[in-house]
Amino acid sequence: MKMNTSNNTKNITFVALMTALICVLGPLSIPIGPVPVSLQNFAIYMVLYIVGMKRGTIAFLIYMLLGFVGLPVFAGFTGGPQKIVGPTGGYLVGFIFMTLIAGWIIDKYYDKRLVCIVGMFAATCIPYALGTLWLSYSTKMSISAALAAGVLPFVLVDLIKMVAVALVGPELRERLDRAGIISYAK
Repeated sequence: MKMNTSNNTKNITFVALMTALICVLGPLSIPIGPVPVSLQNFAIYMVLYIVGMKRGTIAFLIYMLLGFVGLPVFAGFTGGPQKIVGPTGGYLVGFIFMTLIAGWIIDKYYDKRLVCIVGMFAATCIPYALGTLWLSYSTKMSISAALAAGVLPFVLVDLIKMVAVALVGPELRERLDRAGIISYAK
């Protein structure tokens, strides 16, 4: 069996580029309380449109590893294991599941914008839930206080990010595919 090294190299390159995209956009944030407004989920959604669920999930996991070892790639240019076990760690862990679910929906329905927005929102409920539970536990807040601090201020902003990505993502994906730059499993 002969391996297609050109395809492997292309996949590795795209995963590295998408990891870099998340690393560049992820730290950009506005601190508004215990949970900052960041571009992490925007970057993840865009990556999923560009490279699909499998490569996008790998890129996100590499991003998490880079942040875990201390590179300042998390919101507010922070990093280290304390971010994953700290008050906002539940959101970061929840992003793994969000990436898988949103990625699957985007792969299957990338050109159906409303379906993708609903899918991204449903997938985002996972980091909302895990993040709220962990924020509540780690800070001794009530669940309702953690929800008020870690989810409610973000719902509208996150929806705007999802709509923006759903408007641009399908066109970007189709252009990359037509140009032969990246191929998508159908």
